[in-house]
Amino acid sequence: MKALWLENNKLQLRDNLPIPEPPAGEALVRVLRAGICNTDIELLKGYYPYTGILGHEFVGVVEQGPENLLNQRVVGEINAVCGKCRFCRSGQPTHCENRTVLGIVNRHGAFAEYLTLPAQNLYPVPDNVATDVATFTEPVAAALEIQQQVPVRPAHRVLVVGDGKLGQLVAQTLALTGCDLLVIGRHRDKLQNLEARGIKTGLADAVTDRTFDISVECTGNPEGFAIARRALRPRGTLVLKSTYAGHLTFDASSLVVDEITLIGSRCGPFPQALQLLSQNAVDVKHLIHAHYSLDEALTAFDRAQHRGVLKILLDIS
Repeated sequence: MKALWLENNKLQLRDNLPIPEPPAGEALVRVLRAGICNTDIELLKGYYPYTGILGHEFVGVVEQGPENLLNQRVVGEINAVCGKCRFCRSGQPTHCENRTVLGIVNRHGAFAEYLTLPAQNLYPVPDNVATDVATFTEPVAAALEIQQQVPVRPAHRVLVVGDGKLGQLVAQTLALTGCDLLVIGRHRDKLQNLEARGIKTGLADAVTDRTFDISVECTGNPEGFAIARRALRPRGTLVLKSTYAGHLTFDASSLVVDEITLIGSRCGPFPQALQLLSQNAVDVKHLIHAHYSLDEALTAFDRAQHRGVLKILLDIS
């Protein structure tokens, strides 16, 4: 089969890889669509020492697996877990000590004609959700994870730093809570997408330091972190949604003095994400900048790294 292969920080389109054989309990999924994520780009830069097929945002059709899933469009949670370790037993499977992660840790990903995942990871896509839209299930779920970790109420002042793909989804999902929300970024056209949904936006100078209860950092760069940190009142909460290819330095003493809560946040709830997408409560269509075939994957990856580009989708089959 064809697939986009990462090795030694270099991408290669290969056409000689075997179609994977699903082990017991797993399903074989023919990939229809896959999205290029910032994490994929960070892996290319060396964020984590990964060799294999990239990609973790996908929609596919089950060709081998449980009868109730056969021939259905599905999306899939990316963490394949052991079910036996202390985290699995305590209901925290995304931190499984033995997990593999689709396209990220010891498991080939979605930029390929086929992938395998445990059947329990797969969720049927509602009929009223288009394939392009369903491709956003994983990042919408990641955005929703914030609300699993931090109570967000209408009385809270909340800042989202970053107007890229993730920042846009985080902003839309947080707006549903009724909180006093401000989103800042560098691109007027991207911010206008949020303004059209009634979300307040601005540039960095719109932030008044030490006035927000919660700030969410979605840029993955030190400047974004600094803005998110300065914005918080004492005993505020700083949520990190981005991975960083390099090291981040910050004033740890100020976190202690202001008693700041620092929270890392990644994978989230798929059922809730699919529900929001089926209800059109989150708009993802405006985030799609272009489609490319799998044969054009190298060009697609290059385009995805251009400044200002949002979501690039690969049409696999």
